[in-house]
Amino acid sequence: MNLTEIMSHMTVLGWSVVVVLLLLSVYSIAVMIDKYRTFRTARKQSISFLPEFVRCLKADQFAEAVEVSRAHHKSHVAKVVIAGVQEYINDEGERMPPKARVEAVHRALERSNALTAAEMKSGLGGLATIGSTAPFIGLFGTVIGIINAFQGIATSGSSGIAAVSAGISEALIATAFGLFVAIPAVMAFNYFTGMLDRLEIEMSNSSDELVDYFIKRMELANEKA
Repeated sequence: MNLTEIMSHMTVLGWSVVVVLLLLSVYSIAVMIDKYRTFRTARKQSISFLPEFVRCLKADQFAEAVEVSRAHHKSHVAKVVIAGVQEYINDEGERMPPKARVEAVHRALERSNALTAAEMKSGLGGLATIGSTAPFIGLFGTVIGIINAFQGIATSGSSGIAAVSAGISEALIATAFGLFVAIPAVMAFNYFTGMLDRLEIEMSNSSDELVDYFIKRMELANEKA
């Protein structure tokens, strides 16, 4: 019995399992492509953004630093540090103690860091869910195939291989399809989670370095005063 014949003998429930797994597979592939492109673009833009941003800070050109950040809006680092620079610019006209001003910048960076991380995590929960549930959906199809196999025995009154072949084949297809969907989803989830951890470290380090820069700048200003 070839694959075409097996598919033609599948029940409605069996087909339902296959269709659900197929939809989950399409969704997981779409998430994989989206996350790969998002993370790749973020790293690429961050590499080109950081030298320009550092140059603007050294020249005390904060408005230009904001424009550079906006020009690299897909960079995870730029999304975070622009919040700190804007907070510093907004507080410049107010009479705030240097320590309070730095703390305001630090809070702005923390909020932006959390929002950017949450944005980059979107879709990964779906991959984790597919990776954990697809085998059980396939197992459900397996149970359906086994039931059909026993029904074939009851209908034909024979326990020969011909009576159970269609049901057993349906069960094996469901099992294989469930694993086929789950394994890539789990691998992709682990890969992107590891990549996201690295990006979060880069965002955190950039935030700390920006806070240190503003602290040193204010200390120098106080010494000159």
